Amino acid sequence: MVTVPVRITGIDARVAERGPTALRIAVGGQLRKLREARGITPLAAGEHIRGSHAKISRLELGRTGYKERDILDLLTLYGVTEADQREMFVDLALRANQPGWWHRYNDLLPPWFETYLGLEGAAQTIRTFEGQLIPGLLQTEDYTHAVIEVGNQTAEATRRVELRARRQEILDVPGGPRLWAVLDEAVLHRPIGGKKVLREQIHHLVKMSEKPGVTIQVLSYEAGGHPAAGSSFTMLRFAERELPDIVYLEQLTSALYLDRSDDLQVYREVMDQVAVQAETPNQSRALLMAAAEKL
Repeated sequence: MVTVPVRITGIDARVAERGPTALRIAVGGQLRKLREARGITPLAAGEHIRGSHAKISRLELGRTGYKERDILDLLTLYGVTEADQREMFVDLALRANQPGWWHRYNDLLPPWFETYLGLEGAAQTIRTFEGQLIPGLLQTEDYTHAVIEVGNQTAEATRRVELRARRQEILDVPGGPRLWAVLDEAVLHRPIGGKKVLREQIHHLVKMSEKPGVTIQVLSYEAGGHPAAGSSFTMLRFAERELPDIVYLEQLTSALYLDRSDDLQVYREVMDQVAVQAETPNQSRALLMAAAEKL
């Protein structure tokens, strides 16, 4: 009986444009599919590469880097024997080990935020509620500069602005994440950087709200009380069904990453409720334009 070599499908080469975290998750997901297609348990796969089922889990979730030897051994176990297929997959896995674009800014970034940047670029959907400031992905350069100057009187302000601009590029990458932002109306009246900067920022929000893949809603004062009062948070959802949603809560000197099902359910309900209470995207656009005209 002739064994038909297994061929690898399902990895879009463009995913690398979203950063190594996205590529690592894609490679891990393909490893899981190959293993399951052969009916091999995580324990057996782990033993085959001199590891454990926990190591296989980390590899398949994209939570660790890849060693060429482990990848080659797993491909053999999973029946991927064609040289071109093996070479292609190993190349992707090794590219997933490379530092992210933000590596050049690591002197400015605390470790907990580097983690977020990788996850942000790998997400399928980013849902955020902001009660204090315009979300970073939607900020203009002048608004960003003003925000940074408030908290960081530093000569590195220019590089911090540059870093935020690089983050925003994920909204233009093919296959990149969709952004759904709900903003408390108070954000539109806090003159960060002065009225001119805020007016230009609001005009930018109007422009961004017209982009495919970007939804902006304003939670107006008339909505009254809401369940997210006093809080700002971001929910990341991934295309891979094995990866849980993550709620990101940023603090002054640290951040929390929540992935427990009970926590996720609470934040999903809060996000859904504020989205229902907020103005529709079209009504929000009109509210934004009215707010800009008053400045």
